[in-house]
Amino acid sequence: MGVARLALSAKGFPQRAGAVARFYLDGLIAAGLAALLLTTFVIGTFYIPSVSMVPTLQVRDVLLVDEIAYHLHSPQEGNISVFRPPLDPAGSDFVKRIIGVPGDTIAISDGAVYRNGTALHEPYENQAPRYDLAIREYGIYVDGKRLDPRAAEIPPRSSWQAPNRIPGDFYFVLGDNRNYSEDSHVWGFVPARNFVGRAFLILWPRNRLAVLTK
Repeated sequence: MGVARLALSAKGFPQRAGAVARFYLDGLIAAGLAALLLTTFVIGTFYIPSVSMVPTLQVRDVLLVDEIAYHLHSPQEGNISVFRPPLDPAGSDFVKRIIGVPGDTIAISDGAVYRNGTALHEPYENQAPRYDLAIREYGIYVDGKRLDPRAAEIPPRSSWQAPNRIPGDFYFVLGDNRNYSEDSHVWGFVPARNFVGRAFLILWPRNRLAVLTK
């Protein structure tokens, strides 16, 4: 009788083992698909090729970029953002810090950056900018000279809500290494449509692993 029970029990074992195997296999497949979707549509990587964001980012750093963030909310002041270059959207992506958002006033004078009339506290800055800047008269003026709309992203007057404020759907960005960065003081504003995502982590090299905050 005991032998019969053992035989019946053993007969059901392959079925239970197969169910367990299928359970774990399904879990692994789901996890793999989730990872694929995450890396394909949500998280990207970005390699730092230049010194424009020193000291925050060093040449050869590899960043993780949240590519869904700006589908959920607008870019925020202080974000380290990846975007397509305004004048060459097909070119290599850029990474800079967002300094001004639509509706802000921006000025740079005597080495200090002012947003809405208040000097920014910028511990991340490598060195004070050696240029003056103002947004006024529907343009960006650097050392008193207006950026040429033919060579910079300066929207037409009809797109501005005020002559001295960043127009709607445009952003003002600077590199942390102010005097060695091609940014809004060279090529103007970044259109909202050009943003790729927000950098949130230095992934590599291992000794540089760090979360990027505002």
